[in-house]
Amino acid sequence: MKILFVYPRFSRHAESNPELLRYVPMKEYLGSPSLGIPSVAAVTPPEHELEYRDDRLEDALVQTDADLVALTFFTAAAARGLELARGFKAMGKTVVAGGIFPSLMPDEVQPHVDAVIVGEGEPVWPQLLADFAVGALKPRYGPVIADLDTLPPPRMDLVFGAERPGFQPDDYPLQVSRGCALTCQACALPRSMGRRTRPFPMAHVLAQLQTLEEAGKRASLTEDTGWFSGTAGFRRMFALFEHLAERGRATRVSYVGISMPMILATPGRRLAQARAAGVDMFYLVGGFDPITMKAFTGRDRRAWNRGIAAVRKAWDHGIEPYTSFLLGNDDDDEGTVDRMLEFAEQAGIRKAEFAIFTPYPGTPAWFRLLEEGRILTRDWSRYNDANVVFRPRRMTPDQLHEGYLRLWREFYAARPEVADLDEAARTIQF
Repeated sequence: MKILFVYPRFSRHAESNPELLRYVPMKEYLGSPSLGIPSVAAVTPPEHELEYRDDRLEDALVQTDADLVALTFFTAAAARGLELARGFKAMGKTVVAGGIFPSLMPDEVQPHVDAVIVGEGEPVWPQLLADFAVGALKPRYGPVIADLDTLPPPRMDLVFGAERPGFQPDDYPLQVSRGCALTCQACALPRSMGRRTRPFPMAHVLAQLQTLEEAGKRASLTEDTGWFSGTAGFRRMFALFEHLAERGRATRVSYVGISMPMILATPGRRLAQARAAGVDMFYLVGGFDPITMKAFTGRDRRAWNRGIAAVRKAWDHGIEPYTSFLLGNDDDDEGTVDRMLEFAEQAGIRKAEFAIFTPYPGTPAWFRLLEEGRILTRDWSRYNDANVVFRPRRMTPDQLHEGYLRLWREFYAARPEVADLDEAARTIQF
C-alpha cells in the first residue's frame, strides 16, 4: 500500500499583512515542518510505500497513485487542510486527518475526511492501516496516550527529502517531552497531548540529535515547559546540556524556548551550563505568564522590573533573549503598545516578534470567549497570530490590529542594524 503524507500550507504574518515587508528589515522565513508526519511515518510498517508533499512549497493537490492520503494540521492550516481533504476525496482517495486541530475539533473535521485521529498518532496509526487494508476503517481513532519509551525517532528523511534551493531550513525541532501540567489561557498543548509532562528517554533525544547533526541542522528546543519545571525537569534538561557540552561543536542549538519566570527561577550556574552547551539564544515567549500579562498594563511596576531582570539575566549569561510580545490580553489597551516598546528599549532587546492574542480552539481562552460571545470569525486561516479574530475588552479590533502593526514598525525602525545580523535573518519568523 502507498501512503501520501501532506503538510498543508498556511498564511504567515507578512502574507496576512504585506505592509510588514516594508518596514521589517528581513525576508519572511519559511521554517521547518512540524514533527507530526515524521513521527507517524516512523511507526508505519516497512512494507508500505511513503510519499511526502509540503503544500507550502508547491500545490499538493495533484493526482497521486497513493491508496491513502494522510493530512496533519494545526488551526492556521485547517482551512487549507480541509480543502485538500475534499480535493483528494473528489479524486476517489481515502483521506485521514490528525494533528492539533483535528484532535481538538474532530466534529469540524469529520465531514470532510474518512477518519479522524484524535490525540497522539503513533498508538493508533498501525491499527488504522490494518483496518483500512481490510476495508474496515473506523471514522475516529483515539485518544490514546503514547508510551514514549517505545517510540522510534521521527523519520526526518521524509522532510529532509523535500528540501530544495530556496528552502533548506537551518533548524528543526527537537522534541524532548510531551504534555504539560500548566493551564496557559491560549495554549492547546495540555488538551492535545495531556496534562502530565512525559519526557522522552535520553536515548531517544540523542537519536534525534544525531539525525540532525548528520544532516547539518541545528536543533531547536521549542517546547515543553515541563523540562524546566520541578526538580526532575531540571535534571533532564541539564543532563542534555551536559551531553551537548561534551559533544562540543558537533551539536548546534538554534534556540531554547523559555519564559521570563523560568529564567528567573533558573540558577545562574545552570544558565552558564546552558551557554557552555552552545545555547546562545532563548526564544522568550510572552503573554502567557504572570510577568508579561501584568508588566505592560501600566499598573504593576513589580512585574515590569521582574521582566527587565529576566531579560538582563539572560544577557548576563551570554544568551540572547529573542522576545515574543503578545498583544490583546484583556488588560491590554492602546497604551500597551508604547509600554512594550519602552520595555524593549529599557531591557536591551535586540530582536523581537509581535503577535496578536488568538483564542485557538480547544484552549481555555477559546471556551471563555465563546461563552462571552466575543469570537468574531471561524475562518481558520485567520487564526495565525496576525489577525484579530475576537472582540478585545479594552480596544476595538481595528485598534488592536493597528497596535500590532505599529509594534513591528517602530521596534525595527529604531534598530536598522538588525538587518545586517545573520542570526536575526535566520531566527525571526514572521
